[in-house]
Amino acid sequence: MLYTIAVVLLIAWLLGIVGTYAIGAFVHVLLVVAIVLFVVGLLSGRRSVA
Repeated sequence: MLYTIAVVLLIAWLLGIVGTYAIGAFVHVLLVVAIVLFVVGLLSGRRSVA
């Protein structure tokens, strides 16, 4: 589920690049949130495996 959200936000970010600046700025914030959640998911996944 986390990876699906990250992919959707990445696609929205790419679409935001072609959109207006305000929408693009908002989508960049969402992209940063998606990357943080992705990294947290990777780190917590590694801890549970070890």
